[in-house]
Amino acid sequence: MTQGSPGRQATSLFTERFGSAPTALVSAPGRVNLIGEHLDYNGGPVLPIALERRTVVAAGHAPSWRAVSALDGELQGVDPNRLETGRWQAYLVGVIRAAARIGITLGGADLAVASTVPPGAGLSSSAALTVACARALAALAGRRTTPEELIEVAWVAEHDEVGVACGRMDQTVAVLARPGHALLFETATGVVTHHPFPLKVWVFETGVAHRLTGGGLNLRRQECETALGLVRERGLAVPRLADVPEGELPRLLRTIPVPWQLRLRHVVSETARTRAAAAAILARDWAGLGRLLFAGHQSLRQDYQSSCAEADLLVEASMQHGAWGARLTGAGWGGAVLALLPEGREARIVAEVQEAFRRSYGRVPQVWWTRAGSGARSER
Repeated sequence: MTQGSPGRQATSLFTERFGSAPTALVSAPGRVNLIGEHLDYNGGPVLPIALERRTVVAAGHAPSWRAVSALDGELQGVDPNRLETGRWQAYLVGVIRAAARIGITLGGADLAVASTVPPGAGLSSSAALTVACARALAALAGRRTTPEELIEVAWVAEHDEVGVACGRMDQTVAVLARPGHALLFETATGVVTHHPFPLKVWVFETGVAHRLTGGGLNLRRQECETALGLVRERGLAVPRLADVPEGELPRLLRTIPVPWQLRLRHVVSETARTRAAAAAILARDWAGLGRLLFAGHQSLRQDYQSSCAEADLLVEASMQHGAWGARLTGAGWGGAVLALLPEGREARIVAEVQEAFRRSYGRVPQVWWTRAGSGARSER
């Protein structure tokens, strides 16, 4: 990795704090989900890309567990028997426990973490950390892991241990992503298809950090489970909410009350939009893809009610000034907005969107772009 990269930063931090060179250096990407929001835990398709921004874990053997992050520089002892949510070290504890379930056991390790994935921006900084950490621990243990094992350890760490009611999308793209490709992941079957995706994706950070545990995400998952039960009570025997046929929606929406009818409508319509978006990518129909992204945001705002005012403004300003499409990405309630911008007009659109945001909120949002990056890998 290059000078000033998180790989060099993690290595330097490790050497400085632990007095030796790391034995393993592993990175994993954040992700931006083009479309298919809140479908991975409802059995629907998702269409993410890996970011070029990555989280790196430098690791070495040690008699106990210690960790340090470039974010705060504080060296902390880590107790695998004690998981405190609300602290980033909780994800490390989750990985240590989940790795032990598949036979990756260590008496301890020193870990140094550096990242260019913004935390709390809805870009899967947690999955980038858990995947990189899981692969680093496997390397220390001399254990070759399959992609499926790596995905499962990272997911169990976040879902079972930390308590985030997430699906497997973030971990899957963090492991399996290919450069220059979007990943269509059919979560019900596990089938993954890579679609060539050459565009830049622009990311506008709302500046509103979201929290995954104890908030809206867990509540929405509970509401979707209730909605599925209501659908079955009305005679439709489907295994997952995303399996409800679009043609059944009018009948179901007449009898299922709010808020469950809204969650149902989002999941079913987003499922159709995601498959249409994959077809638009294959046809290189960027304007058509953009329209689907915008429709997806409207559904998140109105039916899933997971947006926020800052995100809505960024989406509306992007569309007003010429974006092909824009929408909130990630779990929601803050985070980031993605936009697809026509080449040659990008600088003007970005400036106009930033100015519109500044007029409303008195600050300029962070903006950057990425292309589709690669999955987890070892670094030199």
